[in-house]
Amino acid sequence: MTIDEVEVKKRRMQAVALLRPLYIPSFPSRPHFYCLPKRTNLPASCSSHRTESPVKAADSTIPRSEEYRYQFYDDWFLALFRNKMVKEVGWDSEKAGYDGLIEVASRLMLRRTPSDTTDAAVRILRSLFPPFLLHLYKSLVSPIGGGKLAAMMVARVTVITCQWLMGVCKVNSVDLPDGSSWESGVFVERCKYLEESKCVGICVNTCKLPTQTFFKDYMGIPLLMEPNFNDYSCQFKFGVLPPLPEDDGTLKEPCLEACPIASKRRGAASDMVIVRCPKA
Repeated sequence: MTIDEVEVKKRRMQAVALLRPLYIPSFPSRPHFYCLPKRTNLPASCSSHRTESPVKAADSTIPRSEEYRYQFYDDWFLALFRNKMVKEVGWDSEKAGYDGLIEVASRLMLRRTPSDTTDAAVRILRSLFPPFLLHLYKSLVSPIGGGKLAAMMVARVTVITCQWLMGVCKVNSVDLPDGSSWESGVFVERCKYLEESKCVGICVNTCKLPTQTFFKDYMGIPLLMEPNFNDYSCQFKFGVLPPLPEDDGTLKEPCLEACPIASKRRGAASDMVIVRCPKA
């Protein structure tokens, strides 16, 4: 074989090597399988008066269809969100990661009324964005197409950026009051935040109510969030106004049986029905 033939063969081998697909290592998954706490027959508020007990919710045995795969930016989002929450609370947990975040969220409600907790959570959400960005979005994007474009955009951004907090979620279609439907919903298969906190009050006052307020008041997008305390799923409906508080059934939900506050009250209130959780 001549030198020229060797050189030609060498170049061919190099070309073939370049055509091979690159190996891209995937990030390790961080599964979060948790036991689903049962519902208790304690309603979501506290009173010494006897009242008719609500029906105890059925146990959920619905498995997750898939588990969320960790992304490289998740730790950054968690650290940012936790830092903003710590700044509002003025206290940080010694626990690392998501467990510490849940402890800080619980402390956010300490010595605060539900209304004060919601206001504090709104401030935390606002602090995550440059003020000019929120103003521009509300002024320039939200009015386009009657709000449809803005609602569809935030639904997709929510799925991309918030699965580290909530778990697996997907964009879906939601029905609007006028009979039309938009691809502006986000369905959370089983909310990790609710599973870890084990508290209806934390869900309502640090997530549902402040998130609805934030999107409506600071981004110009109506939002209705419908958490399901039976299977821990949650439906976001961007573009849909939430009902008045007195008409919102979520605010009347009973405590979760696994809630540490509820379990303490059950032992101390065996002769009466408690109607309201202190955190709700």
